[in-house]
Amino acid sequence: MEKFLGIYLKDQLALGVLWRELARRAERNNRGSQAGEALARVAMGIAEDVDTFRTIMRRLGVRPNPAKTAGAVAAERLGRLKLNGRLRTYSMLSRFVELEILTMGIQGKKQLWTTLRDLAGLATRLPDIDFDHLIARAERQRAELEPFRTSVGTQAFRGDQPT
Repeated sequence: MEKFLGIYLKDQLALGVLWRELARRAERNNRGSQAGEALARVAMGIAEDVDTFRTIMRRLGVRPNPAKTAGAVAAERLGRLKLNGRLRTYSMLSRFVELEILTMGIQGKKQLWTTLRDLAGLATRLPDIDFDHLIARAERQRAELEPFRTSVGTQAFRGDQPT
């Protein structure tokens, strides 16, 4: 079963790196706005989560797969080529898609921490890792981004102004 946990951890690290890179890009694209400030906080938290995840892997003796991690970074870079309704500039659709993907990733991260704590039994094996704190942080991150996601989505798809 340790083999399966190792594979799972390597895959999840790659996803965490992808979310971290996306959060950093979204923060840069929204710098100087309230959304940018929220994204900066979330990006910092996601980077801390990736560091915590690497610590968990190291303590369990699971070595990261550099190819998977590099693939995640490459996937994030390729995602920038997605059509956004404008030829050369950042659009409201770009902003919405970044926020949408980030909120989905944060929800997945919350599930990851729960899986590691409960199903993999890591709360017992690594009692100094505060999985409850990590889960709560994911909930806060999602709650922080959700108002921006819904506002931008409404503007992008219906042309409504934010309320």
